[in-house]
Amino acid sequence: MTASVDDSALVPMIPGLSGVAGEYRALLCDVWGVVHNGIAAFPAACDALQRYRREQGGPVVFITNSPRPVEPTRQQLRRLGVPDDAYDGIVTAGDVTRTLIMERGVKRIAHIGPERDLPLYEGLGLTIVPAEEAEVAVCTGLYNDETEKPEDYRAELTALAARGLTMICANADRVVERGHQKIFCAGAVAEFYETLGGSAIWLGKPLPEIYRATFATLAEIGGRPYAPKDVLGIGDGLHTDIAGASAQGLDVLFITAGIHASEFGPPDAPDQVRVTEVLDAHGISARAAMPFLAW
Repeated sequence: MTASVDDSALVPMIPGLSGVAGEYRALLCDVWGVVHNGIAAFPAACDALQRYRREQGGPVVFITNSPRPVEPTRQQLRRLGVPDDAYDGIVTAGDVTRTLIMERGVKRIAHIGPERDLPLYEGLGLTIVPAEEAEVAVCTGLYNDETEKPEDYRAELTALAARGLTMICANADRVVERGHQKIFCAGAVAEFYETLGGSAIWLGKPLPEIYRATFATLAEIGGRPYAPKDVLGIGDGLHTDIAGASAQGLDVLFITAGIHASEFGPPDAPDQVRVTEVLDAHGISARAAMPFLAW
């Protein structure tokens, strides 16, 4: 054990959500890395959320940086094996992106991302056009996230930056794990765009817009407003889930075996001191931590 962290200041490592569930009236839960890995659902995580809803009677809202709207996201969760009764509602970065596009009255966009994300624009009355005709660029990811990296977009992004075109980043994640493969997301493209002199509007966690939308959804589901102190945020991403929930005044349950697993030792037995040191280094506190979400 290092001398940098006092025993009394260590983040509590708990064996299951049941250890803290009774302290909270609702859960805001990340999806990718906590509930599934992009290939299949985590049965223990789904069971934990089902039991929270059943035994504690509180709502669970998924808050995800998916650039797609709610219904395509719900269908994806079903395909991955996430049961409908593991949650009460979903709020996506795609929903927040749609709101921004409507508020700005944008009609012509340049789309950067795979075709599977095109449902993002359905019903908005806009047209996808070549970059030279666009009012803004919207990035939902890479065209082929299994083979490409942001650097591959240098020529395209340099041309957009030269035009002064704003990029709307519809997913603030830089990287996620699909199975055991790390893949780049829209956030990595937007970050690279900014290094080339471009301007980007970031949406999703950790930005406040998605939390405002999530608390509104939570109030609609629960029939009353919820105070941040009554809600537990669950996530694996320090820069997105944990930082975002903390900034909104939520207690957080940090899932250590997600995107940052390599920093903490064996995935199923994370080093408590190292977990605490990493959180401290980011200026973030956690109510508790555990390797994988389970009851």
